[in-house]
Amino acid sequence: MSLLIRAKSDGTLRTLMNVTTLFDRVKSSETIWFIDEDQLVVNLKKVEQELKWPDIDESWESLTSGITQLLTGISVHIVGDSTDINEAVAKEIAEGIGYLPVCTSELLESATQKSIDAWADTEGVDSVAEAECVVLESLSSHVRTVVATLGGKQGAASRFDKWQYLHSGFTVWLSVSDAGDEAAAKEEARRSVSAGSVAYAKSDVVVKLGGWDPVYTRAVAQGCLVALKQLTLADKKLAGKKSLYIRLGCRGDWPNIEPPGWDPQSEAPPTNI
Repeated sequence: MSLLIRAKSDGTLRTLMNVTTLFDRVKSSETIWFIDEDQLVVNLKKVEQELKWPDIDESWESLTSGITQLLTGISVHIVGDSTDINEAVAKEIAEGIGYLPVCTSELLESATQKSIDAWADTEGVDSVAEAECVVLESLSSHVRTVVATLGGKQGAASRFDKWQYLHSGFTVWLSVSDAGDEAAAKEEARRSVSAGSVAYAKSDVVVKLGGWDPVYTRAVAQGCLVALKQLTLADKKLAGKKSLYIRLGCRGDWPNIEPPGWDPQSEAPPTNI
């Protein structure tokens, strides 16, 4: 996943190329490099031959350009405890990959002419969650959207019985973590998914945040795209399952919807960033 090339000249090592994170894996044993008339020439053998690399490194620009070939038009749902974080990250992703940003809060407030908080105060959070589920049903047949859902108890995603339509897209759980380092955050995410104590654990991927500051919206959005890239490369039939689930009207018990030739052993676990 990285590439460092150095050449020794007059007893001194010079760094010719240093890519800390390649766009995807390469076969190190088949990597060839040489200097031809003072030009560095590098030949890499990709592990995923069919994956098109927009650039050699995994950057925001290469991810936003390259992820659409893996998503194949399937929408993305952003869930988590904070509506504000969900919306900020969803809009950043949508702008980057050319999808339509959709905020369920805006749709609900436009339809009712009242704020979500006022609605929850007068009619209860259950009423808001039920209404959002209806909105998600109408959005489930749409493609190329990034949907920001309501956070906390107001949101349908916080209810175990409201995930029928969320499964129509790739779902990313944004979870604020108190972990001290990346390894601890990954372990925390693994435990959360394994325990299944919260409905968000139904998500396809988990992205752990060490706090929140709007300044880092793009960094979080990039983490989401990295997680989705890893997920779709690990299970190349997942997008097909999502597409079939949509065509069936989001009926049936996800993930027991199997397209022809699907191997249940190939389904990857949630990816943690």
